[in-house]
Amino acid sequence: MAKVERLTPDLSEYPDLVVIYLGMQVRAWYGIKTLLGFGPKISNAVGEEPDGLLLHENIVWSLFPPHAGMRQYWRDFDSLERWARSAPHRDWWRGFVRDSGGTGFWHETYLARGGMEAVFDDVAKPLGMARFAPMRPAAGPMFSARERARLPEGAGVPGPAVSEKELSS
Repeated sequence: MAKVERLTPDLSEYPDLVVIYLGMQVRAWYGIKTLLGFGPKISNAVGEEPDGLLLHENIVWSLFPPHAGMRQYWRDFDSLERWARSAPHRDWWRGFVRDSGGTGFWHETYLARGGMEAVFDDVAKPLGMARFAPMRPAAGPMFSARERARLPEGAGVPGPAVSEKELSS
């Protein structure tokens, strides 16, 4: 019988590690074009090696209905947020919240120092945290990922890609 080799990562050099899972579900036939159009955009953005991104992995959550996404490891929340609030991500997000293109989008974020947060935009059926936790509008103190995770303001981090006021108008 072969002995099982058990290994574990030494994360001592990553005290502020952040793991984020993201997904896009097709909700209408034209959403397939939206989903497939994001693949090359994400690949190009990750290929530019954003500061703080340690690893990016693509994931297919399901084929029917189409639902794809990714898992990313970031050095810290400020790095993730700085990237999310700058081009090209900021521009993608502004477009998506105005028209989801027949898709639903979600993410769940986990922080090594404690805390987690999630958002579900136009997601057809509950998944992840939405399957067991009560859902509330992503507004007011639940508007931004930083606020949902109860983190203090980050140094040198730009404002939100889309303000709450812009979304409500």
